[in-house]
Amino acid sequence: MEPTLTYNPHPSTPRVRLPAGACDAHVHVFGPSRRFPFAEGRGFTPADAPKETLFALHRHLGIERCVIVQSLCHGHDNRVVEDAIAAGGGNYLGVALLPLDVADDELARLASVGFRGVRFNFARNSHAGFDVESVVAFSRRLEPLDMHLQVHFERGLIHELAPPLARSAVPVVIDHMARVDASAGTAHPDFLALHALMQDPLFRVKVSGVDRISRATDYADGVAIAQRLVRDFPERCFWGTDWPHPLHDHVPDDGVLVDALSRIAPDPELRERLLVHNPQDFYRFGGG
Repeated sequence: MEPTLTYNPHPSTPRVRLPAGACDAHVHVFGPSRRFPFAEGRGFTPADAPKETLFALHRHLGIERCVIVQSLCHGHDNRVVEDAIAAGGGNYLGVALLPLDVADDELARLASVGFRGVRFNFARNSHAGFDVESVVAFSRRLEPLDMHLQVHFERGLIHELAPPLARSAVPVVIDHMARVDASAGTAHPDFLALHALMQDPLFRVKVSGVDRISRATDYADGVAIAQRLVRDFPERCFWGTDWPHPLHDHVPDDGVLVDALSRIAPDPELRERLLVHNPQDFYRFGGG
């Protein structure tokens, strides 16, 4: 597979000034592949997007904290994220990809080095070797470690996944606003299902991916979905760039994504809650 550059190496400078301690709660790191090989059988091969490039991006954008999510292209080998956490000076934490039969001691070790959760990806035609009921059962192993579940799923799957996920023993973080179709607006059944699920305090949502759920050039309808969620659930939303934007239909400008925060959370106090207080309280930067 030919590697594909999935990020803009020269993002614009944001006009929005972010508050001290601002957190990008959803990114990935890829490689360098000579040190951290990609997984066999992966569905895509990105160009290297290592921690050094991520750290430089965050300095450019004014971001001080981050949650790195293990990518499918690295599979269950979480060393690439663990390496970035170790280099992040306490300001970078992680979410792992793991098999359901991961050993207890390995799960505890990952928690001890800065992994705060475990992610599962759901698709209609999945051959992942797990189902939602087994993931809910797995959540009981996360509870004593103070770890959470993170779930990413295809558009529309929220209707069948929501009832079992509500039985999770630990908090559940929903990626990318459940991949709703922003052009369908807030009256669409998919968004209504997400909004209903968020009434349950067990759930959090990442208002990342306005550029993924929108087909508008300015992401206006995606921003409107994110704004509604932040308005209605101000204490249980996180924001992220999703750098380096794998499996996307275009290469976003991360400076533009930061500037969208002025519309997602137009009030400075609300923006500080979204970017600083919510991730600090939930992910426990500094080991708290």
